[in-house]
Amino acid sequence: MHSVMNSLSRRRFLQASAAASSLAIGPFALGQKPGAAEPTWHNVEDWGVEGRGFDDTAKYYDRLPARAEKRVRQPVWDLSRHSAGMATCFKTDSDSIHVRYRLSRDQLDMPHMPATGVSGVDLYARDDTPDANKTINPKEPWRWAAVAMPRNQSVTTRLVQGVRPLAAGAPRDYLLYLPLYNGIESLEIGVSNNATFEGVPPRDEKPVVFYGTSIMHGACASRPGMSISSILGRRLGRPTINLGFSGNGTMDASMGEFLVELDPAVYAIDCLPNMNGQQVTQRCRALVEQLQTARPQTPILLVEDRINTGGWLRNGAAKFHRENHAALKTAYQQMVADGVANLHYLDGTDLLGGDGEAATDGSHPNDMGMVRYANAYEPALRNLLASND
Repeated sequence: MHSVMNSLSRRRFLQASAAASSLAIGPFALGQKPGAAEPTWHNVEDWGVEGRGFDDTAKYYDRLPARAEKRVRQPVWDLSRHSAGMATCFKTDSDSIHVRYRLSRDQLDMPHMPATGVSGVDLYARDDTPDANKTINPKEPWRWAAVAMPRNQSVTTRLVQGVRPLAAGAPRDYLLYLPLYNGIESLEIGVSNNATFEGVPPRDEKPVVFYGTSIMHGACASRPGMSISSILGRRLGRPTINLGFSGNGTMDASMGEFLVELDPAVYAIDCLPNMNGQQVTQRCRALVEQLQTARPQTPILLVEDRINTGGWLRNGAAKFHRENHAALKTAYQQMVADGVANLHYLDGTDLLGGDGEAATDGSHPNDMGMVRYANAYEPALRNLLASND
């Protein structure tokens, strides 16, 4: 009898789970209640996203223009279809926020990175609490609100409900980050039928452009808002463009062709995890000269490799880091000695800290590692932005 009851209970549980899996689960509810009013939907393409550096893309949420397909290596092109680093802003007085989006890839997660980071959208709201209460992170005007947890390629979910209204019913500012390792076919924001809504177009300020590896791409943040470029964008109050390509940040001249089309406040070149010392020696100066020929007034920040958190135990890892760091430092010093201007350097020693706890797999930062990366980047970027504004 006991085993029969267990079988019945298990069957009912599986039936309930199957019903729930047809909905994308938000943090507060399993979709809409039966009979609830359909939200009013707003297409994000109507006002746009930040982090999109090119207009002539094959799909709206691609990171490189369509013509790049014939210029960059195939893996770079494939990865450029991911919406990493893109975000959209909007204002609404709605008491609930919904999203409806379709992903381009059916691989929702990875062995070392959850679906919330790979394929989720991540909602932040402007923090209106008194300054004295901002004890979590006083540097950021935005606070996390909700993340979508996709179960399939078509996601429709309510992210938040029962939103605390602002004084006099003023609309609240929201910031929604797009998936890090998936592409977006379509994206809409849903609000209550009686709510006001305003899409906020991308800002005109010059962005910080990050060119790098899987670490900059976003591996292994648990949510899109926890990637390095996203954290720094909020802290600096500045648009960012994420051109991290997993396994393929290798200072390619073909990527340089598209980097120079952008007009950033700073170029941050963070490619060493995908390169060896010989490649750094061969390619670093060529990329710097390519950028500076086109953008002589734009500062370039060269970033050392992080130290693999398990590397202390392996001679090969330590040797790899030493050779990489030495090659980049030598290239930097030679260029400075030769009079190359607007060139700067960020040491990699503290990017992940020294306690060994800031990576998912030794290589890719966890959320704590992403924060530590941002902490290391922030003062360098603030100085460069102040000198370039």
